[in-house]
Amino acid sequence: MKILQISSAHNFGGGERHLCDLSNALAARGHEVFAAVRPASPLRGRLSNLPDSRVFELPLVNAFDLRSARRLARLIGEHQIEIVHAHLARDYPLAALAARRTPAARLILTRHVPFAMSGAHRLVLSNAARVISVSEGVARGLRERRIFPDEKIRVVPNGIDFAAHDLALKNFDRETYRARLPVRARFLVGTVGELSGVKGQEDFVRAAAIVARRGDTDAAFLVVGEDNSPARDTRRRLEGLIADEGLAGRVHLLGYVAELTPFLAALDLYVSPSRAEAFGLATVEAMARGTCVVATATDGTRDIVAHGETGRIVPVGDVDALAGAMTELLRDDEGRRRLAERGRVSVRERFSLERMVDATEEVYREASGAHV
Repeated sequence: MKILQISSAHNFGGGERHLCDLSNALAARGHEVFAAVRPASPLRGRLSNLPDSRVFELPLVNAFDLRSARRLARLIGEHQIEIVHAHLARDYPLAALAARRTPAARLILTRHVPFAMSGAHRLVLSNAARVISVSEGVARGLRERRIFPDEKIRVVPNGIDFAAHDLALKNFDRETYRARLPVRARFLVGTVGELSGVKGQEDFVRAAAIVARRGDTDAAFLVVGEDNSPARDTRRRLEGLIADEGLAGRVHLLGYVAELTPFLAALDLYVSPSRAEAFGLATVEAMARGTCVVATATDGTRDIVAHGETGRIVPVGDVDALAGAMTELLRDDEGRRRLAERGRVSVRERFSLERMVDATEEVYREASGAHV
């Protein structure tokens, strides 16, 4: 198939990793994969299986960028694109308009976030042949809002290239890696995600304060993620909270970490304190590394973690419950190891990159025969 992936992403997160992994895997399977990205896109250097001649830079300014829509339509026509696949809400209208101008192409949308779409999308995106949801929770929200007909919605969870991750740890020494971190403690507890209210880092810090006040657990707390807010004030609020809670030296904001695989493998406990989560890619990656997880009960988490079997789930926003679960597991070495091993087996069975690509190819095949 000839497939065009579209993303106007400024930053590189879970959704962008998904697009790159999918594109590279599809190209490795013999598909002709093209990509349309913004100038200086963080995706360009990670689309390693796509020749430079198949990666196009477009302004992709916003949902009303008609100039980019026209250029997309020309690209689709010139390269006889069969599948147009958009991954960000602001790109959906541009992709829909471009696909309308080239009727032979089929429009696929992937919904990576749990937030509600507006009623206006019902008309603007009516030519979508299929809509991929990364979790059952996101699919449920789409059905409830009736933005798309039920028969167009497909659930395809994100997948992890476990072979590549295992290779990255071929010469990994856990103690050596931990010695390089700016902290010394018996236990390392970490969380990963863009610094934002929805990712729950403030709840993580408050829970860390409760654990620290109990005084019987030698733990340090690590926050990985960049602040991409316009004023960069999220990090400043976190720094203020850390100071107010007297956690200097116990909680560390590490910023961007290029290689997450060894970081996750070095932790004793991974925490996902999100207020909303469509899937939870870092949670899957941590579990795949054999790291025990505590996560809030977001829609995405409930698709990944079985409470008491492969990890611990606590109510969203319940800092006391989060701190309690963290404390209990840090005190229980055997319980932590048991959950970690079950979690490792579970996610490797259910969330492989191969399964994700197989399922996405099937969606493309369905769409190719669909009338829209």
